[in-house]
Order: sequence, then structure tokens, then C-alpha cells
Amino acid sequence: MQLAVDYNKGIDIHLHEGGQGGLRAVEYLIEKVLENPVLKDKTYLSHCFVLASLEKTQQEAIAEQLAAAGIGIVSTIPFGRTIMPIPTLYKHGVKVSTGNDSIIDHWNTFGTGSVLQKANLMAQLYGYSSELNLSRALRIATGDILPLDQNGQQQWPKVHDAANVVLLDASCSAEAVARVPGIKSLIHQGRVIY
Repeated sequence: MQLAVDYNKGIDIHLHEGGQGGLRAVEYLIEKVLENPVLKDKTYLSHCFVLASLEKTQQEAIAEQLAAAGIGIVSTIPFGRTIMPIPTLYKHGVKVSTGNDSIIDHWNTFGTGSVLQKANLMAQLYGYSSELNLSRALRIATGDILPLDQNGQQQWPKVHDAANVVLLDASCSAEAVARVPGIKSLIHQGRVIY
């Protein structure tokens, strides 16, 4: 913690522990970030499987505390029978993202390494079948960047946004999540690299 404070860096702690030990680690991290506000919005818990084992009221309370401390969760979505409470985290304003440990997904036998596939899996797990809910599921794959806000107003792309774009053959965000089309082109920092 002190190194992050001293050098103005973020923290990513991979927490696999469950039970009281895992819960205490989450509570300790919340406490330390609140004591050191410079770490707010720069601290992440990866995996954090303990959240899946908590009772609903505990999940709500911890999600509220994580949001207040600006601590995000990087989730593998499910892990075996462990289903993360992602809707609860979003409800309380916790930043949630997903990823893979490699170009393939070592956490999931069925994974391809695609974060869009993770958004699709999340939509299936939580019953996000309406067009609106499917479009919202994309946020886990994009770092919370969505083309339209809750009211249908364009929020991305805008002038001066980073020119980092993945082009897919889909008519909208909901179709991209539901159908997981292949990548047609990849633009990074304004350069077509695929």
C-alpha cells in the first residue's frame, strides 16, 4: 500500500481466498484505500471470489463500501460453480471489468480469450435478454465505455476520444453481445493494426 501511495501508482490485488479470510482481506483493502484517498479509483481486486459466497445482504453492503472507496473488481465472470454478483456491484456503482490471464482463457475450459464472449456469458448468466440489457452488458468488455447512455443519447465516440476501436459486423451493441461476431478490424491509437 505504501509503495502505491509513495509513487502515485494503482493497486491490483489478486484475491482467491474465500470465507472469513477473504472477506477480511476485502474489508482491510477498503479501510486502507479510505485512509489513503490517492488510491481511490486506482485500486482493483481481481477475482475476489469471496463475493460470490456472501449472503445477499452482505454482498449489498460490501458493494456499497467498494463503491465508496472507488475499488473496482476484475472478474472472470463465473469460475466453476462460483457466480459473481456482478449485477449487485453495478447497482452500487462499482467499476467491473473482465479479462483473461493470456491470449486464451486459462480460467475457463470453454474460453477463447475474447472479452466479448465474456459479456455474452454474463448476459446469459444474469438473464440479460432484452435489447437494452444486452447493450448494457457490453460495458464489462469495454471498461464501461458504451455508445449510448441509459436514455439512448450518444456518449461515445466523441471528438478527442482515444482512437482505439474494434470493428465488428453487428448492427448494434446488443447484437454484438448476443451473437459475438468476429473482429473485422482493430484500430489502435488511430492506426489500423488488423
